[in-house]
Amino acid sequence: MGRGNELFPGIALFILILALMWNLTVRHEAAIRSLWIKFLQHPLIVAWRLSLAPQEAFMRARLSPHGYAGLQMTAGALVLVGASWLFGGISEDVMTGDPLTVVDLAVAAWFYAHATPLMTEGMRAVSNVHGVAAISAYVALLVLYLLWKRDWVWAWCVGAIVPGGMLLNVLMKHAFQRARPDVDHALQAVSTYSFPSGHVAGAALFYGVLAAMLVSKIDVWRWRVLIVFLAIALVVLVALSRMYLGVHYLSDVLAAFAEAAAWLSLCLTGIHAWWQHRADGAAK
Repeated sequence: MGRGNELFPGIALFILILALMWNLTVRHEAAIRSLWIKFLQHPLIVAWRLSLAPQEAFMRARLSPHGYAGLQMTAGALVLVGASWLFGGISEDVMTGDPLTVVDLAVAAWFYAHATPLMTEGMRAVSNVHGVAAISAYVALLVLYLLWKRDWVWAWCVGAIVPGGMLLNVLMKHAFQRARPDVDHALQAVSTYSFPSGHVAGAALFYGVLAAMLVSKIDVWRWRVLIVFLAIALVVLVALSRMYLGVHYLSDVLAAFAEAAAWLSLCLTGIHAWWQHRADGAAK
């Protein structure tokens, strides 16, 4: 099988770490809650919280799950700012040829040197089921299902956020016009622009909005954590497949993830704020 088998332990280790984190949190949930309560009841912590009572009240309001200016708005704003800053930093490095582009070449060379026929077929399969046509089909099926269930809000979210984010990705590709990695070393021939990755953006958008929808409908926190972990793992797998096949650099997939995260946070936060404001107005 060659040195390509080194990729299998890496992927297996990533999955194992996620499984161990999940298992530990589930098995020791009561102990974790108990330790947290004891920590908050420690005299030094109590005194510190009393001295910062006004600031704590402000943070409680910002992190409250109730109201359109609470937790969702705060978390969305933080993700939007962080993801936008990350995308800006990556794009600047790409345009100016900063050290990140050197890392791009090293990562591309490593994947090319460790390619094997079996791994190539597997990565091609992962890539093929996350192309534009495939993601569009998943979105259409999910929207039809939500319409059948009369879940108008999430049907609108899925039908608007994912296609809108994919259109944004196309605009970004034409704005930067970055060439693909050396096609002589690529395991899959692609002629379109490289930055940011459309496959990774599409996967992050679809799995991201799907995870957000499921989390909003599930109250048990452990299942929420598992859903988020699975969504991230699937996006990482798609990113690995695109780099392995030699059609994207590391910076391409990182920028795509940041772009999708920023778009998701902007849309989901805006929709939540509008819906909550509308609900509050109707209740008055």
